[in-house]
This record gives sequence, structure tokens and C-alpha cells, in this order.
Amino acid sequence: MADEKTIQAKAYTSKGTSRDSVALPGPLFDGTVHMPAMHQAVKAFLANQRQGNASTKIRKFVVGGNQKPWKQKGTGRARAGSIRSPLWVGGGTAFGPTPRSYAQYVPRQVRALARKSALNARAREDAILVIDAFEFDSPKTKVMTAFLGRVGANDKKVLVLTNGVKPNVFLSGRNLPNVHVMPYSDVSTYHILWSDLVLIEEGALNGETSDETAEAKTDVKADKKATKKATGAKKTSAPKQENKAKKAAAKAKAKSEKKPAAKAAKPAPSAKREGKKEK
Repeated sequence: MADEKTIQAKAYTSKGTSRDSVALPGPLFDGTVHMPAMHQAVKAFLANQRQGNASTKIRKFVVGGNQKPWKQKGTGRARAGSIRSPLWVGGGTAFGPTPRSYAQYVPRQVRALARKSALNARAREDAILVIDAFEFDSPKTKVMTAFLGRVGANDKKVLVLTNGVKPNVFLSGRNLPNVHVMPYSDVSTYHILWSDLVLIEEGALNGETSDETAEAKTDVKADKKATKKATGAKKTSAPKQENKAKKAAAKAKAKSEKKPAAKAAKPAPSAKREGKKEK
């Protein structure tokens, strides 16, 4: 039964030559397509792209109009209290838009279900291709177009999912209007449904991390550790120096206060002798 449920996908080498088909991982590609979850995820994605900057002024924010245009009675004209009324040209706007947030929140499990459903929908249409590896020595748009031509994706909207961050692949497809390159871990339901064809690197499906991403992660961790050590050393050294200076100043003050008091407490030798004689 497990073999019957597995979904096969076409596979290509890094140079664009076809090879034997590959079985997609079962936990992710199990054939479930949940339409309401995909609709909610796409709707939230599009809503979160809105800036919500539209703004109008109501009558109290429009300049002018503090004085009554004409007297209430006797002119034959309609009553008017301000030239900034919404009825007047140049007046305030009634019930106009104000800056607001259009952000929508989708629960994590719903997002995961929608993403899984989108991938399964593309797998049903045979629109998922597995690539061994995207090997680009330098960013070249010509190389990307040639590769897409060998795969048969020239006239389609193509989503390229790499195994981690690969700048050369991203820069190679940046100028192509129908190509979108992003890491597999960052893909959303909207991007999958936007595309006509999805190219996935085999290492991303298997959960492997590429050498470039591993190096980048180690570099970031090393930078974070170095900054933490530097900031920690600064923070610890500064208070220690301040405490030492305060203690030294307190000791000096205590010594200066004790010395004259001790001298005053000791009686002079002449005074002692005179006291003895009187006794």
C-alpha cells in the first residue's frame, strides 16, 4: 500500500539532462489537498503585502473654515457654518480612509497544511521536477535560461527552490520575469500556486543542508560569539574599573579622616605631667 501511494516526479541532473524519476517523500507528498487552508494562506499573504497608507482628512483637520461664511438669516442662501464642510469643494472627507494595518494572522499548523496541499496539487499535475543540484560558478542569466530550456520551462512561470541560500542561483534568475528563486525553507503557498512549474533541489527534499548554507551559518554563529564576547568584556571591565576607583577613593577618604582624629585624641606629654602634679 505504501508503494502505491508514493508520488513519482521527473528528475534532472545539474546540467539539465533527464534521468530516472524519483519518489517524493511520503510524509509531505501524501496526496492531501485542503482548499480552505490554501485559500486562507493566499488571502493572508496578499493582505500582508498591503501598506495601508491611504489617508484623508476629516473636516477638523482641514485648514481654514473657523469663521461662519455668512450670517444665518437674511441672505436667502442655505445655512452654512464652515467652508470646510464635506458638502463644500475643498472641504473635509466624510468616512474617508485612514492609515491602518491589513495584516492577517494564520496559525502555524494551517500554514503548514496549506503549503503541503499546494505541493501535492502541483505533484498531481506533474509540475514538480527534482534537480540533483544547482551548480552556478558565477551569476549568469544566460546559464539559467539555457538550463530552463533544457528542462522545458521557457514559456512557464518557474519557481526554483534551492537547498539553502545560493546567491549565484538567485542572481542568475533575478532578471527573468517568469522565474522566482528562493530557498526551499522559505517557500509559501502563494509562490507555489503562482508557478506553473516547481524545480526543487534534491538535497532540500531530503533535508540536507548545502555547504554554502552551512558555511554561512557557521560564519554567523562565529560573528555572534565574537560580538557577545566583545560586548561582555566591555560590560564587565567597565563596572570593575568603576568599582575599583570607588573603593580606592573611599579608602583614601577614610584614611584622611582617621589620621587627624587620632592625633587630637592623644594628649600632649606636658598636659599629662601637669595633671599628675595637681593630683
